[in-house]
Amino acid sequence: MSFQGSLKELPLADIVQLVAVSGKTGMFSLTRAAERGAVYIQNGQITHAKVNDVEGEDAIYALALWNEGQFQFSAGVESETRTITRSNTNLLMEAARRSDEWKILSKKIPTTEAVPQLVCREGLSEPVTLTPNEWLVVTGTDGVRTIEEIARGTRLSAFDVAKTLYGLITAELVEIRTKAEARPAPPATAPAATAPAQASGPVVTTHSGVFNAVTRGDERRSLQILCTKVKQEAESAALAPGDPAIDRLYRAALGEVDKGRGLDVVRELIRSLEQTVAALRGREASLAFREKMAPLL
Repeated sequence: MSFQGSLKELPLADIVQLVAVSGKTGMFSLTRAAERGAVYIQNGQITHAKVNDVEGEDAIYALALWNEGQFQFSAGVESETRTITRSNTNLLMEAARRSDEWKILSKKIPTTEAVPQLVCREGLSEPVTLTPNEWLVVTGTDGVRTIEEIARGTRLSAFDVAKTLYGLITAELVEIRTKAEARPAPPATAPAATAPAQASGPVVTTHSGVFNAVTRGDERRSLQILCTKVKQEAESAALAPGDPAIDRLYRAALGEVDKGRGLDVVRELIRSLEQTVAALRGREASLAFREKMAPLL
């Protein structure tokens, strides 16, 4: 007998537990509009999950946020891939925690299919302070891409992108639109808004004109600024301001940005500078630099 139904009536955690307690093996197929997801269970234990380009635990957490769509369980279907080793209990407890957190996020972000739009506020000239994660999300926000699409482009989960956007929305730097309302960021001439410093984690502070460049959709300019900030962090970690090796890598990265390359240039610069910092100050300084830049990687 087929087990199927609506995720609106039975959320993912409930349907998985119903099957897992009986020790069954099979696959849950989940659909939401054009999206497709799958959760594999072997002898009652979740072994693999995928949705869009996401696999493993992050896929479970993403699917657990679906509050609409359909599911169907196909008994006996096994996955050759195993991406999950965590126990069902721990996995579903974390999924439940994120679901509870999503209830708060959803007050400002109703769905991960929503489209974030950068806001340009006039009359402000103070610096903008953003964490690396916020920079990553801001540079991926063009007024057209959904939260899900930004997540795929930044290698963050949709949940993490939504959490980051929540702070930016609260700071009135971003607003949320539906797909129907979505449009590219309009030209802007006034200085951009000031974002408050975050409570924890490394931050990138820059002048309001930089955020304004991103607001205008000027990806090249925003990438140049990111490269500059990465260079400054490397110089600080190596205690070597103006070091020629660091400067050479930095200028090469700017050249690649001018050729039209994207965020991967910043990631390559970080990896190259990590080696340079190690040569100048040792492995400990290199690891500290890498940890600070980790969100961008």
